Amino acid sequence: MKTLYIIDGHSQFFRAFHAIRTPMSSPVTNEPTNATFGFAGMLLKLLRGQRPDYLLVVIDVSGDRESFRSELYPEYKANREAAPEGFHPQVERCVSMLEAIGAPVIGVEGVEADDVIATVVTRLAQGEGGEDLRIRIVSKDKDLQQLLIPGRVEMYDIHTDTLIDVDKLKEEKGVTPEQVVDMLALMGDTVDNVPGVEGVGPKTAAQLVSKYGTLENLLAHADEIKGKRGEKLRAAGDLLALSKQLVTLKRDVPIDFDLERTTVSRLKLEELAPIFRELGFNRYQDELKQLLPGGATSTPQTTARGERGGGEGKDDGGFSGGLFDQHPAPAWAATSVSGASTGDQYETIATKKQLDALVKAMRKAEIVAIDTETTGLAAMQCKLCGVSISMEEGTGCYIPVRSPDPSSHLDEKTVLDALRPVLEDESVPKCGHNLKYDLLVLRGAGVRLRGIVFDSMIGSFLVDSSRSSHGMDALAQALLDYTCTRITDLIGKGKSQRTFDAVPLEQATPYAAEDADVSLRLRNRLEPELRALGLEKLSRDVETPLLEVLAEMEWNGVAVDPDELDRQAERLRTKIQGLREQIEDAAPRPFNPDSPKQLSEILFNKPDDPLAPGLGIRPLRKTKTGHSTDMEVLEKLAQDPAVTTPVPSLIVEYRQLTKLVSTYLVALKEAIHPETKRIHASFNQTVAATGRLSSSDPNLQNIPIRTEIGREIRRAFVAPPGRMLIGADYSQIELRMLAHLSRDEALLEAFRRGEDIHRAVAAQINDVKPEQVTREQRDAAKMVNFGIVYGITPWGLARRLGVGDKEAAKIIDDYKARYPGIATFLQECIAQAREHGYVETILKRRRPITGIDAKRPQDKALAERMAINSVVQGSAADLIKLAMLDLHTRITAPQKGDAGGLEGTMMLVQIHDELLFEAPEEKAEAARRVIVERMEKAMELTAPLVVESACSRTWYEGK
Repeated sequence: MKTLYIIDGHSQFFRAFHAIRTPMSSPVTNEPTNATFGFAGMLLKLLRGQRPDYLLVVIDVSGDRESFRSELYPEYKANREAAPEGFHPQVERCVSMLEAIGAPVIGVEGVEADDVIATVVTRLAQGEGGEDLRIRIVSKDKDLQQLLIPGRVEMYDIHTDTLIDVDKLKEEKGVTPEQVVDMLALMGDTVDNVPGVEGVGPKTAAQLVSKYGTLENLLAHADEIKGKRGEKLRAAGDLLALSKQLVTLKRDVPIDFDLERTTVSRLKLEELAPIFRELGFNRYQDELKQLLPGGATSTPQTTARGERGGGEGKDDGGFSGGLFDQHPAPAWAATSVSGASTGDQYETIATKKQLDALVKAMRKAEIVAIDTETTGLAAMQCKLCGVSISMEEGTGCYIPVRSPDPSSHLDEKTVLDALRPVLEDESVPKCGHNLKYDLLVLRGAGVRLRGIVFDSMIGSFLVDSSRSSHGMDALAQALLDYTCTRITDLIGKGKSQRTFDAVPLEQATPYAAEDADVSLRLRNRLEPELRALGLEKLSRDVETPLLEVLAEMEWNGVAVDPDELDRQAERLRTKIQGLREQIEDAAPRPFNPDSPKQLSEILFNKPDDPLAPGLGIRPLRKTKTGHSTDMEVLEKLAQDPAVTTPVPSLIVEYRQLTKLVSTYLVALKEAIHPETKRIHASFNQTVAATGRLSSSDPNLQNIPIRTEIGREIRRAFVAPPGRMLIGADYSQIELRMLAHLSRDEALLEAFRRGEDIHRAVAAQINDVKPEQVTREQRDAAKMVNFGIVYGITPWGLARRLGVGDKEAAKIIDDYKARYPGIATFLQECIAQAREHGYVETILKRRRPITGIDAKRPQDKALAERMAINSVVQGSAADLIKLAMLDLHTRITAPQKGDAGGLEGTMMLVQIHDELLFEAPEEKAEAARRVIVERMEKAMELTAPLVVESACSRTWYEGK
C-alpha cells in the first residue's frame, strides 16, 4: 500500500521554533534559523525513515483570525498572542526551501490548514487516490483526529515515532473519529477561544459523548444529568452548537490538488545542498547525500569504506573503516570475471575457484551472516536468485544463480552443491535477519540451513518489543545510522516492477551483499545488548531455535478441502439470498442492504418521508455522513424491545454471513498452494508485544469459533488419506498461569481439585455452595476470571454483563477480596512497571510499559492493564513455545520414552493455546498420548497443566 504523508506545516514550524531555544543564525545572511533548522531535520528524518511515496505540505495563509470561523464568532482566536519575533521570516524560508525541491505546498485564504487537510483526505478517501492509498497526517493537532479512517487515514508524530489510528483513538479516549467534534465542542478551547462547558475536560467530555453517542443526544437528555455538571451543561447549551461548528473541519475547500504532483520521486532534493550551505546546516549535508542517487542508498561501498572526510577511518553512518582498505583481500575475492567485482567491499562470486575459497573461509569464520535473494516474497513459491555472505563488517559477497546473463556466473546446481555441506553444518555458526524466510527458500532449493545462532529481527524484538519496526532497513537506520539500498531502486514499483533475476549483477551484488553485511553489523550491535539485559538465554534457548520450528510448520502446511469450502460458500450464499428477500419484505421499499447510506434511510427516516420513507427508528449515533449503521448500532437495535421490525437483526445476520464467505471461505481457497494443495500460513514471532505468536497469509487465528456457523469452517481443514489430525489445547492456561504467578491458594486449590473453575469462583464471590451457583453467576465469574488477566474495569465488565457500573465494581471487589493473592500480584505487576519501565514474563521476556505514571487517568489505567496482561499472557506464550520446541525435537529425533509414537508426525498450526498435528492413522493415538504428556510437562507450575486433545479426520471434529 502506498502512503501519502501530509505535513501540517505550521504545527511543525511552531514545534521546531520552540524546541530549539539556542539562538541560531545563517553565517551568510545572518537570518535566524532555529525553526528552519528544526523543520529541515524533521523533513530529512521523514524522507529517510518513512520513505513516503507521496508528500504534501499544508500551511496557514490567512493568519489567526481571518477565516470563516471568525465571521461566525468574532471572539474566535481573539486572545491569541502574536507570533514571536523571527518566526514569520523562517516560515517563508521553509516554504521557499520546499518550493526549491518541488514539494507541493498548499494554503488557502479564508480557511485554516486543517480544513485544507480535511478536504484532501476526504477527496482521496472517496476514491481519487485509489483504494490502496494510505494517508498519514504528520501532526499532533487533536482537531485532525476527526479525519481518521480505519486502515486508510492515520496521524503520525514523527518526533516520538507514534501513530494514532482509529483503534488507538478509541483505546486512549474512548471515542470514535465521528465523535471527536462533539468531544471538542464540550471541552472548548481556551487558546482558540472556543466556548465549551465549564469544568468539562477531555475525560468528562469523552465519557459524555461515549454514553450519549452525540452532542445532540446529550443535549436532549441534559435534564437527566444531575448536580452542577448538569447545570453547567444546560447553561452552555445555546453555545454548544456554535462550538461544534467551530471545531468541525470543512471538507469542501476549493483547491487545485493532483496526487501525482506529490510523488516523492519527483523531488529535486539536490537543491537542498546549496540552501544548507547558505544556512550553515553542515550536519545535514551527509544525511542529504544518503537520500540522493549515488549516495549511501545506492552505492553502499562508498559509505562503508570511510572514504569521506579525508579517509578518517569512520564513515558518516558510524561504520568502521573498510577491512579491505587495511588487509589483503581474501582468496574468494582475489579475482573477478568480466568486471563482476563491484568494489573493495562487495564482490560477486562468479567462478568455481572463488566459490571453493569462500566455502573454506566460511568454515574458519567466527560467524557467517547469510541472506538470500529471490524472485518474490512468497518463500514457498519463489525461485532462488542468489546467496549473499558476510564474515566481517564492511565486507560481503553475492553468489548469483539467476541473472539476466547466466553465462557470467555459475549455475544453481554447482553453487548449491558447493555450499550445501557448510550451510547444513551445525558446527558453523550462522546469523541473519528474518532467517525463517531464508530457511524456507533454501529448503525449496534442496538445502537444509542449520547452525543458526542469531537472528537480528528476533534480537531487536527481545531488546525492545515496542519498536515500531524490526525490519532490516528500519533497524539499520535506528541502530547503525545507516540507510540501506531500497529494493524498489532496483526492481521498480507497480506495473513496471521486475523480479530480482532481471537485475544486472553490477546492481544486484551491492544490494544483496549489503543485506548480509548489515545483518552481521546488527548482530554485533544487538548481541551485547541482549547479554546486558539478561535476555541472551531466552534468545539462544527459546526464540532462535523456535524459528526453525515455525519454518517447519510453514513448510508442512495444513491440508484443506476446496470442495468443502465451495459447499459451505454455496450454502451461505443461499442463506444470504434468503435473508435479502426477508429484508426486502420487511422494509418499506426496495433498497441495497450493502449500502450504509440506503440502510440508514430505511431504518431512521420517517414513514411519511416524501422522498425516502423509512421505518422511523430512533437513531443511536450520528456520523459525518449520516446516522451510523455499524454492527454495534445494529446489534443494539436488534435487542431493543421497542424496535419491532426484524430488519436490524436480519442485517446483522446478513453481514455476518457475507463476511464469512468473502473473508474466510473465498480467501482460504485462494490461499491453497497450487502444487501441495495445502495452506502454508506464516507464523510470526515479532508482532505481538506480549510474545504470543501470530499468524498471517492467511491469518488462521481469525477463523471464527464462537458461533457454530463459524466453527463449520474448520471442517475444510482435513487429514489426507491414511492420516489423522491431532488437536491439543491447553485448558484455561492463562488462569492456571495466573494462579501460579500469584500463588493464590484458593485459586490453586480449585485447580488441584479439578473443579469447574468458573463455578468455583462464582461460589466464592457469592458465598454460596458450588451447586447453588446460577448460570448468571457462573457467566459473571467467567467474565471476571478472563477479564482480570486483561485488567478489566468495572465499566468494561458492566458492558459485557449488561449490569450497572456499581454492580460490576462490587463483583470485581468481591473477587479480589476472596482471592487476595491475585490482588497482590496485580499490584506487583504495576509496581514493577512503575519502578523499571517494563514487566517480565516467567522466562524473563521484557515488555516496555509507558504511561504508568501518566497524568491522564485513562492513559495510566491502560498502562496498568498492559502491565498485567503482558506478564500473564506473555508467560502463557513462553509455555507453549517450550512445548513446541520439545515436541519438534522429539518429532525430528524421537526419544526412547516416546515408544515411536511421534514417528511420521508433523506439527501444522499454532493458535494461541492450541496446537494442531498430523500423523499416520495407525500411530495417531500413540502420538496423541506423547503430545499430551510433553505439553503437560513443558513447564513445572504449581497449578497443574491440563491438555484437552482428540484425533479426528477434520479440525472441526477434534473440538
